[in-house]
Amino acid sequence: MFRLRPALLLAAVLATCLAEAAFARQTSHARSEAGRAGQYDYYVMALSWSPTYCQTHPDEREQCGRKGYGFVLHGLWPQYEKGGGPQRCASDAEPDRATVARALPFMPNRRLINHEWRAHGACSGLDPAGYFALADRAFAAVRVPPELAAPAQDLTLTADALRAALKRANPGLEDRMLTLHCSQGDLVEVRVCLGKDLAPRQCGRRMRTGCPVAVPFTIPAAQ
Repeated sequence: MFRLRPALLLAAVLATCLAEAAFARQTSHARSEAGRAGQYDYYVMALSWSPTYCQTHPDEREQCGRKGYGFVLHGLWPQYEKGGGPQRCASDAEPDRATVARALPFMPNRRLINHEWRAHGACSGLDPAGYFALADRAFAAVRVPPELAAPAQDLTLTADALRAALKRANPGLEDRMLTLHCSQGDLVEVRVCLGKDLAPRQCGRRMRTGCPVAVPFTIPAAQ
């Protein structure tokens, strides 16, 4: 009977394992990317601090260039209770000009509007007009603390101080309903978990704050 030498046998086994691992990664990625529209548990609303974004994207003309934005909407993301959420659900719809025009006051970046629809909005079970109308209501439902409306100078806060300011401005909001995200010592965004009725609610799994706990960080001045 024909037998493989040990070295050849080991190589064959390794090749098979690598092929199976590659296939698993591909199918896992496909499952995470191809969600089913309307099947999710709650929303995460990501509020981007525009001055931080503009520091690294000075050529972004719609959003930056001393437009004076503070918080703008990064996205309204369908989420699963267990963590993550559906993405890039199948849809032939695209935001029309009227929908984009209505979204620009709170999401002042056309490329972002189109990206967010394809990546997340198509999974909401709504058409583009309905999804961005919902996003508008969600954005309006969370009040920005007065000191963060459009600060003329950089602010330095701790995570606890920022959470306290957000809770003062939004009675009923709790620490477990939001996360903070920083990069290189600057605030990047605040993420608030919302029920399908847009009321703040406890976040699901895998939602973690990404700002220092004890070290203060900077909130750049409005530009």
